[in-house]
Amino acid sequence: MALVAASAVVLGAAASPLAFADDLKDKQRKIDRQVEAAHDDLNESSAALRKATIRLRNAKAELAAARGTLASTRQRLAAAKARDVEMQAKLVEAEEKLDLARAELQQGREDVRRQRAAVDKMFATQYEQFDPRLEGFAALLKAEDLADVGIVQEATRSALIEQDGVLSEFRETAEMLAIRKDEVTTMRDAVETQRQAAAANLVRVTKLEKRALAQTRTVTLMVSKRRAAAGDAQTLRQRDRKALVALEADQARIAKILRNRAAKHKGTPSNTGGYLNYPVNGYVTSPYGYRIHPIYGYRSLHNGVDFGAGCGTPMYAAADGTVLSRYYQDAWGNRLVIDNGGARGVGLATIYNHASKYVVSPGQRVKRGQLVGYVGTTGWSTGCHLHFIVMANGTAVDPMKWF
Repeated sequence: MALVAASAVVLGAAASPLAFADDLKDKQRKIDRQVEAAHDDLNESSAALRKATIRLRNAKAELAAARGTLASTRQRLAAAKARDVEMQAKLVEAEEKLDLARAELQQGREDVRRQRAAVDKMFATQYEQFDPRLEGFAALLKAEDLADVGIVQEATRSALIEQDGVLSEFRETAEMLAIRKDEVTTMRDAVETQRQAAAANLVRVTKLEKRALAQTRTVTLMVSKRRAAAGDAQTLRQRDRKALVALEADQARIAKILRNRAAKHKGTPSNTGGYLNYPVNGYVTSPYGYRIHPIYGYRSLHNGVDFGAGCGTPMYAAADGTVLSRYYQDAWGNRLVIDNGGARGVGLATIYNHASKYVVSPGQRVKRGQLVGYVGTTGWSTGCHLHFIVMANGTAVDPMKWF
């Protein structure tokens, strides 16, 4: 690609803004593609500034990705902590229910023991009367756990027991005791389930906290890296701006010379067709026109056409003319200016930039199609190409309209 006209150096189309998708990996892939594309955008600045700008863009991309990852972790951590609060509340509730159930169970056992004494007393009185229906029940009363509903039901088959209010109450109390024992078991299982779930969630919270801490440190490092890269880019940008001042002076000098010479050629075309030949066997990689400078941000003119071709590819005179100047300039690299005389009523000149070398010298006459040099990548250039400029009366015009 080529340099701008007198006002500035053009670096190509503006870089697209970072467009993050929701998925972090997808974000990073997009960032990587944009950073890679930035190399093309920056080909018309010094190599040092290009590298510094790429480092800055990489640092910004890395920081954006790191911040996105940290934000995601923090969201998950907040959700896990909220879940922990909820689970702790449920655990407390379950434990309170268990405590209540245990208290009721203990009360039930005391009620059974109290009523057992009443039944024993009643049984002793009836047994003294020698009722044979109570012989089996006597053994059952000696059982360790009268809360067993089945035992109570077996014992209460005696018509005498069924008719007695004390035994009826004893049976109901024993049945309730059995129910309370089941409730205690259920509550104990519920508490255990809540404890296990809370413990597992606490593990998640701990891991997420450690992850968030590590990612926070990463973000801090990325911020420092971005600041350092921004400082380097700013320093080199200022240096390049100074080079642009020199470039503008060079442009003005060449334009003045060509305007003066054009005044002599105006209206006296040196070539009957008035058209130019293509200067190199290559394809257009960047056309003539205005665009936004990707580093400086202003609108500037890409004042020629870039032809992509390998280094060492021959370059030819686009028309008959006289070599006006051959020199090296920091931005343009090796530069050749040919005065092509009058064409289409204007003074025409052609300029070849970034060559590896030229084989013609100032003052030498050249013919259309004559070898003048070889494609290179000198000056502010990222790859082998020819930046071809056409000047009409000292002003850059679109070369494509002259072929």
